[in-house]
Amino acid sequence: MTKRKFGLGLSLVLAAGTILGACGTKEEETKTPDTGSEGTDKPATEAVDFSLAMVTDVGGVDDKSFNQLAWQGIEAFGKENGLEKGDGGYDYLQSTGDADYITNLNALVRRDFDVVYGIGFLMEAPISTIAEQQPDAQLAVIDGIVDMPNVASVMFKEQEGSFLAGVAAALMSESKQIGFVGGMDIPVINRFEAGFLEGVKAVDSSIKVDVQYTGKFDDAALGKTTANRMYSSGVDIIFHAAGGTGNGVFAEAKERKTKDAKANVWVIGVDSDQYEEGAVGEHNITLTSMQKRVDIAVQTIAKDAMAGNFPGGKTVTYGLAEGGVALADSRGAIPQEILDQVEEFSKKIAAGEIVVPEAVE
Repeated sequence: MTKRKFGLGLSLVLAAGTILGACGTKEEETKTPDTGSEGTDKPATEAVDFSLAMVTDVGGVDDKSFNQLAWQGIEAFGKENGLEKGDGGYDYLQSTGDADYITNLNALVRRDFDVVYGIGFLMEAPISTIAEQQPDAQLAVIDGIVDMPNVASVMFKEQEGSFLAGVAAALMSESKQIGFVGGMDIPVINRFEAGFLEGVKAVDSSIKVDVQYTGKFDDAALGKTTANRMYSSGVDIIFHAAGGTGNGVFAEAKERKTKDAKANVWVIGVDSDQYEEGAVGEHNITLTSMQKRVDIAVQTIAKDAMAGNFPGGKTVTYGLAEGGVALADSRGAIPQEILDQVEEFSKKIAAGEIVVPEAVE
């Protein structure tokens, strides 16, 4: 099925202007993502003289979410430019705990990669440390801001895409009980929560949303037990923003659907299109996914750096108007009349008629 994005399609992105504004000593801009990734599976005839690598957070490179999406972007860039995995091409190091962040970042810098990415808000302090120790290194942090001349910072307006997820959930819920499962209680996840709650409220302020933070991004078992409590209490739709922990939310929903094909349980995925995670025989419990185009962001920075225009000292922000966040194709799970209502909200947000808060009010 042809994929449909809710939010202004990337075809409209080119019409969006680049917004620059001062932020202390740092330039901040809202940037249109570079979507020129067609043909990324076709290697260049001759490899370019450029290399890039990333350090994952504790969710791991195969978290089916944030880290995995960033790695897919790096892989796509590497293949497009004839690079091979390893030194002089593209690579990653996986972190098993906070203590690994500085060690892994330093290891990649010493291996002489042209750009080294730290994936996730928790990388802010480690990236800052390495940037100070290695002033010639070109570093990038995703979901964080480091005000240093050799660091590019990438942020997303998660609240905007999550608002649309909240609208869809509120219009689709039969029980009028909805859940939100967050990972760690940090600003980036707070933006997911805030937008989701606002979207639900915009449809029906009487709907209650059960909000639970697990405190972890890498504990699927904890995600499963959290989802179990929610579904058992009457919740029929759960939006997760919990990385690998969210895999447990899918596991619980699929288990219930396996036991009872008529069970009304849904999951809204996060970051990547998590449709495949919801497959249960002939059924699928993924309602939609709030996509966050981390893959495009890492490729854009790499292309700029390769062209000699590394955006050090700048913060680039991707929102709904820029195509940086969107709802994934629901594959028929959401009726067209509801999709039309979601699209109306999307247009209003992109046009600035609705300003979605970044924190729960």
